[in-house]
Amino acid sequence: MKNKTFIVGLFLTPIIIVAFMFIGTLFGDDTEEPEQTMVFVNDQLDIFPILQEAINQSGYNWEMHVTDIEESEVNAELDGSENTAYIFIDDRALETSTVPVYMSEEINQFFINQVQILESPIKTMQMAELGISDEELAIVSSSIVFEDASMEETATEETAPSDAESSTESLERMIPGAFAGFIMISIVFTGMAIFQSASQEKKDKIAEIILSSVTPAELMQGKIIGYFVLGIIQTIVSIVIVLPVLAWRIDFPIMEYLFVPELALLIGIAILGYLLFASIFVGIGATMSDISTAGNFQGLVMMLPFLPFVFIGPVLSDPSGLWAQIGTYVPFTSPGVLLLRLTVLEEWPWVEIAISLAILIVSIWIFMKLAGKIFKVGILMYGKNATPGEIWKWIRA
Repeated sequence: MKNKTFIVGLFLTPIIIVAFMFIGTLFGDDTEEPEQTMVFVNDQLDIFPILQEAINQSGYNWEMHVTDIEESEVNAELDGSENTAYIFIDDRALETSTVPVYMSEEINQFFINQVQILESPIKTMQMAELGISDEELAIVSSSIVFEDASMEETATEETAPSDAESSTESLERMIPGAFAGFIMISIVFTGMAIFQSASQEKKDKIAEIILSSVTPAELMQGKIIGYFVLGIIQTIVSIVIVLPVLAWRIDFPIMEYLFVPELALLIGIAILGYLLFASIFVGIGATMSDISTAGNFQGLVMMLPFLPFVFIGPVLSDPSGLWAQIGTYVPFTSPGVLLLRLTVLEEWPWVEIAISLAILIVSIWIFMKLAGKIFKVGILMYGKNATPGEIWKWIRA
């Protein structure tokens, strides 16, 4: 923590991320600002003032008007319109908890999620109108469904609710997946400094002094745990700086979809990924006399964390396909591919997840053992980088 380079990088990294968020605004024009959405409400329950107050408190960029247009005339009105929506609030809201919503083709992609804020006043209306019998209590306790009725009338009831639900579920998966991916990248990149740490200690003749007080195994474990803590600190600082800016810039409740039960598993996968690569880095780092003289073998090892990028295309095109499954079971690609698959898939393949985690945990144990053997000999070797043949002899010893 006393290293000036680390302190500068600790705050510089999130600042650079925030700066890139604003590049589009700095070099763009005013048209990039979200446009106002015109919302026309056919209010047959006389609750328009309450709805308007709810929108005003939410801060959504809506301009609301009362209309007496019929549903049969909506498609004609929306033809050629932009950022326009029609909401029909009638007896269906009280009886079936359904509110048809007709939207123009060009409209804020989050509008169908924003409109959910009108659920609370409509629920209040339901409870005021009903006598709360057992049957009516079931109606009141059910959620209000805002149907995207912009499609053809014959397909409206079947497709609209599922589209809104699909959009919400996609965000529920994407936000925690991206969060866990950011954590893994942060701690793995910080852990890559183990390469330089081990070789620098050898170059400065510090290794013998340290090993006079601790065993090679303790030194290796200290490096892995120490750089893990530094990576977590880097991640926390970045999140504290970047997350509020994201919440401000994006008109969407990020925190609501971030802290979900699935996040614990995703973060666990990210940590396992770090432990795997850290055990490899600490072992191979001890085989180099100087980071600047790293050979082809050591260079290839440093590229291992980037292997999951090879599977991005196949996984996105077919998350349950053969290549996606291969990437899930290969230890070096398993953390990244698994995070990507769980972000994309609607239903998680728990059997594949269990097998992948088992392979990953066993691999971490094996590589920790191998790294211990390599580190024990390599940390005291000077003058040259170890060859793959020499490393193999140390492992077999």
